[in-house]
Amino acid sequence: MKEKLVIGTRGSRLALWQAKFIALLLHQHGLETAIKPIKTVGDKILDVSIAKLGDKGVFTQAIEEELLAGTIDIAVHSAKDLQSDLGANFEIIAFTQRTHPNDVVLSHHEKHNIYDYQKAIKVGTSATRRIALLKHYFPHVQPVDIRGNLHTRIHKMKEGYCDALLLSFAGVHAMKFTTMIVNILPVYQFIPAVGQGAIAVEAASYLPASKKAFIRSCINHDETEINILAERAFLKRMEGGCSIPVFAMATTEADQLTIRGGVISLNGKQCIQEVLTDQKDNNIALGIQLADLIQQKGGKKIIAEIKQSRTSIA
Repeated sequence: MKEKLVIGTRGSRLALWQAKFIALLLHQHGLETAIKPIKTVGDKILDVSIAKLGDKGVFTQAIEEELLAGTIDIAVHSAKDLQSDLGANFEIIAFTQRTHPNDVVLSHHEKHNIYDYQKAIKVGTSATRRIALLKHYFPHVQPVDIRGNLHTRIHKMKEGYCDALLLSFAGVHAMKFTTMIVNILPVYQFIPAVGQGAIAVEAASYLPASKKAFIRSCINHDETEINILAERAFLKRMEGGCSIPVFAMATTEADQLTIRGGVISLNGKQCIQEVLTDQKDNNIALGIQLADLIQQKGGKKIIAEIKQSRTSIA
């Protein structure tokens, strides 16, 4: 396979880093690539919270349009940004190995430790899940809505917009800001977004099967795929998205898969979490089973109330 493969991606430094990483993996197998940056709705509108922009392709729709048009061959995303239902025209053909799924607190001052409950601090984040979990576990923290790429957010923080930032470890690590990490939040408490810590490669369904198989052989990490497919099955069953604080993380050990997940109310007062374990071959069914359990224990009501509040605001 000697033809040049065009990779579509968002234009932020982190997104370009991810695209270059995928390009490197493909180059190692003799495939030439070109990277095409694409602006999405989420990149163009920075003065509105992600939740208010909606759940359908805030960071993916523009890229998917180019996949359908054939101007790019594959798209590279943070796996956590992909909606749970891609529809009939698209599919995920590979996941990179997941690393650093945790959320972290980043600050230019070590004194801004969110475990210091006697000190009120402002923490910047635009993620509905992170805001709700902050309210639940760290009520002394004031969440401050902040948008933009990592470098923009750090600049805003240093200018006094907030005291610290709540971000994914994976992004902070990729951009080499780990020396600014004040807290690493444990995944059993601050459960990550579905797919957090991995890169997903998306293709149009019409892409030739031989090309999909080759790309997959260069990139896919089987264990990560098993885990994230369980999480995505959970997310789809829960009808979660950017505006719904649903979260899940699966891990495998030998032939067993454990998935921990849940949902939390926007005010952080109601948090429902459960853990299930089964054979890893049953990963999809286990994700669905966890969603059904969470819904039965009150999750369905929480999600209905959140959707109703979003409709009222609109």
